[in-house]
Amino acid sequence: MRLIIVSGRSGSGKSTALNVLEDNGFYCIDNLPAGLLPELAERALIHTELAQPLVAVSIDARNLPSHLSRFPELLDEVRGRHIQCDVLYLDADEETLLKRFSETRRRHPLSSANRSLAEAIRVESELLGPIADLSDLKINTTSLNLYQLRDIIKLRLLDKPEAGTAFLFESFGFKRGMPIDADVVFDVRCLPNPYWKPELREQSGLDQPVAEYLAAQPDVEEMFQDISSYLLKWLPRFAASNRAYVTIAIGCTGGHHRSVYLTERLGKLLQPALKNVQVRHRDLS
Repeated sequence: MRLIIVSGRSGSGKSTALNVLEDNGFYCIDNLPAGLLPELAERALIHTELAQPLVAVSIDARNLPSHLSRFPELLDEVRGRHIQCDVLYLDADEETLLKRFSETRRRHPLSSANRSLAEAIRVESELLGPIADLSDLKINTTSLNLYQLRDIIKLRLLDKPEAGTAFLFESFGFKRGMPIDADVVFDVRCLPNPYWKPELREQSGLDQPVAEYLAAQPDVEEMFQDISSYLLKWLPRFAASNRAYVTIAIGCTGGHHRSVYLTERLGKLLQPALKNVQVRHRDLS
């Protein structure tokens, strides 16, 4: 059985996450009382007609505070039944959440005549702290649209080929901000930039002419060797510490050339050693 627990602050994308999981064969339950989590898992194991049942539940701040505070022991109880369980926590910055509620004109579940929207968002963060602290995968949706969030959920949760740590190698451009949910970040802006070659500007690190240009630069090769040596030594230790998801981000200025090239090479190099390797180019669109 596989169980995915979806949580996060209101407006961060929990409904979208459940919809993606439902479209991919999961039986989904919204706003499950946290105290029922072990019982749900037990019943799914006993009564399901599926050989490998897929269940996803959303647990949010509409729960009783006493149930949310007990989440760590409830999660231990579920995992004690040898159920593969991932906790996905979605979030966004406060300004973005305020904007989303204003645009949709929805009422925040914790707001009231005596509590403003901003106060409700902050209280919600405190209530969900026990879940956020134990999350296996955190996704910050501040700069993501609906389609990008769907793609990330599919890549990280549904394309995980086997049990163990899933390593995501992600290229990005600093001009659009550093990935908030990255575990390890490498800045490669000091390397020669194909952008200043007119014939290469409109291409990316996935294109052969750009790859050949960068491969011929001694600094690029030296950077690749240094990063790969570090990752080959330390990423297996991340896996040994029972981390379910680890994100390694490689950043250049625009996220089109240097970071893309190095991310592709690192992903291919580390695949045999790490098994669960995924590659994503955040700003290559």
